[in-house]
Amino acid sequence: MIATLLVANRGEIACRVFRTCRELGIRTVAVHSDADENALHARVADATVRLPGATPAATYLRGDLIVKAALAAGADAIHPGYGFLSENADFARAVHDAGLLWIGPPPEAIEAMASKTRAKELMGLAPLTKVTENDLPVLVKAAAGGGGRGMRVVRDLAALADELTAARAEALSAFGDGEVFVEPYVEVGRHVEVQILADTHGTIWPLGTRDCSLQRRHQKVIEEAPAPGLPPELTDSLHAMAVRAARAVDYVGAGTVEFLIADGPDAAPTAHFLEMNTRLQVEHPVTEAVFGLDLVALQLRVAEGHALETDPPRARGHAVEARLYAEDPATDWTPQTGTLHRLTTPDGIRLDTGYTDGDDIGVHYDPMLAKLIAHAPTRPEALRKLAAALERTTLHGPTTNRDLLVRSLRHPEFTSGRMDTGFYDRHLTDLTTPAPDPYAPLAAALADAHGRSRFGGWRNLPSHPQTKRYAMSGEETEVHYRHTREGLTADGVRVITATPTLVVLEADGVRRKFDVTRYADDQIHVNTTVLTPLPRFPDPTSQQLPGSLLAPMPGTVVRLAENLTPGTPVTAGQPLLWLEAMKMEHKITAPVTGTLTALHAVPGQQVEPGMLLAVVEGA
Repeated sequence: MIATLLVANRGEIACRVFRTCRELGIRTVAVHSDADENALHARVADATVRLPGATPAATYLRGDLIVKAALAAGADAIHPGYGFLSENADFARAVHDAGLLWIGPPPEAIEAMASKTRAKELMGLAPLTKVTENDLPVLVKAAAGGGGRGMRVVRDLAALADELTAARAEALSAFGDGEVFVEPYVEVGRHVEVQILADTHGTIWPLGTRDCSLQRRHQKVIEEAPAPGLPPELTDSLHAMAVRAARAVDYVGAGTVEFLIADGPDAAPTAHFLEMNTRLQVEHPVTEAVFGLDLVALQLRVAEGHALETDPPRARGHAVEARLYAEDPATDWTPQTGTLHRLTTPDGIRLDTGYTDGDDIGVHYDPMLAKLIAHAPTRPEALRKLAAALERTTLHGPTTNRDLLVRSLRHPEFTSGRMDTGFYDRHLTDLTTPAPDPYAPLAAALADAHGRSRFGGWRNLPSHPQTKRYAMSGEETEVHYRHTREGLTADGVRVITATPTLVVLEADGVRRKFDVTRYADDQIHVNTTVLTPLPRFPDPTSQQLPGSLLAPMPGTVVRLAENLTPGTPVTAGQPLLWLEAMKMEHKITAPVTGTLTALHAVPGQQVEPGMLLAVVEGA
């Protein structure tokens, strides 16, 4: 029996494992980097051990330090979570060698499947060893990774070398292993996977299917169970292949076998094996909801030697999960940092998160804030429930993908089940076109004006029109109002209530309520709209020089384009340098065709948002 368990991870998954441990009466130990000293997972654990440093390579990827931490804290078991060392066979062996219980498959199974190249060989497949024009497009993938890191689509043979270099660097940073491989890229397909659970007594449960086709940068955004619209015979075939893969490596514990389903115009859907993830998946909650299971609790029972029932429980209903990221989808998914002031969700929705109000979102780790999961009797009901819950979620802080998620869940291509992995390639512009509330700026202005008037409501004559300017969804807007003897008024709108935190307006006979919250960083949240107050008259000295390349996020300059010096001619869209932030590389490109006239970025340099990196003057 497990008495004390250490989670060799951070954030949402550590908090999720701790939750089950508390229900089972198991004591918990967290490890944390210096950047995570006050993180939620460190605060909720019974004991914590510091891993000196901030980068993953110095902390959560140091298996030796984690094993020492477990021994020092008196833990008798280690759960790896997902990512980091979860699919590292050497780490699993080190846990065993230290006399600790490993919550996962045998190291040999991890070795067979954790490397995508070896997994494909086991399934009778092989990556490309030489790429020609006829092979394009191809996909570069990290052999030891997941979550889209170390992955690149290559459509131009001349770009292959650079993309291989970038993928190796990203994979090494995220997983401690820079091995990558190349395989054919299927342009249109659905990403479908099978959850499995195996015990040490020979029982393997195939726990239905999940569809994870909505992805950005090859990382899943919305997942659901079961995968909609699959023919029963294809579902049976996927289950059989997943069980066969597990038996081939004597698998134990929770794992996922992933497939790409390609629809031919005149043929039945075809399943292509992608990989087997020898760990718990980020999207495991949708399977838990549909089957009424706690997969973490079952992982622990299997590790303790308990046998599974012969057959798994029956699936009921439909579940959908949305990953809430601190990122701006409209600007190439740029990750965001800052303070998460508030995060609350409606009742009836499962929230898995590693953050709470007031926490800092830093630059060192993945920008996922939370996962919201809805379960309902049918798919349309589950989609409607989750979309509405996201709309009603109070989310104050950096820019997120919340609006994108709501629109995705309501998009006709998704609601009809006709989506594929190219969904965001086709629809991102429409899904990120700003649709701010036109009354939000007025509500913000009236809330700010309440109590600030020098005249008060008793004034006999109306005041001069008052003007407020705001930035909203990247645009500037201006609103006008007056102080009168009846109170605050605005043209075309009846002001019912105006307090610093609540404004009620009536327009065209319809009354609407606006909750207004202002923070010291000058963020104003009006329901789901975020505004920034601007001075009444713009500062002419603050204008950005044309051609200036500013850092879009805090991060590290990892490398410059080859032979890049001032005076070098460049073309619009040409990569000039790469930043690493939140475990991903971000390409900074030339805004126009012309000449690089200044270069301030240096490899290894830490940069802050708005810092000048380079200047390109147009031809």
